[in-house]
Amino acid sequence: MRIVAILPLLLTTGCATLFNEGTKSVAMSSNPTGAEVWIDGARRGTTPISLDLNNHTSHTVVFRQEGHQEVTCQLTTSVGAGWVILDVLGGLIPVIVDAATGKWNSLDQGVCNVVLPAARGTNWEEDKKSY
Repeated sequence: MRIVAILPLLLTTGCATLFNEGTKSVAMSSNPTGAEVWIDGARRGTTPISLDLNNHTSHTVVFRQEGHQEVTCQLTTSVGAGWVILDVLGGLIPVIVDAATGKWNSLDQGVCNVVLPAARGTNWEEDKKSY
């Protein structure tokens, strides 16, 4: 009986729209710890941190800490083949809905761990190599 109630909903919207989570928790850390975390241009905290990000779009994560070089981590998405197959089985409308909204996409990574190199001029061993 429950399936009968859900069936009309599945036929008028996509499976990924209904079941693919809107956010994904991504753990971020740096060595050394305490780096500022900037996601898509907005400061979101310091490492270590775990943040819920939009699961359907790619993100650029930048780590910044005084005395260290900035490091970027790209969080990318990919299309889940399972969602596409389920939508095709459901008909044209689910395919259109999920393709148009991008709900087929999911973040590929659940972590972003980086090592922040010392900034030029702050490490004597590095500086002496340039002479």
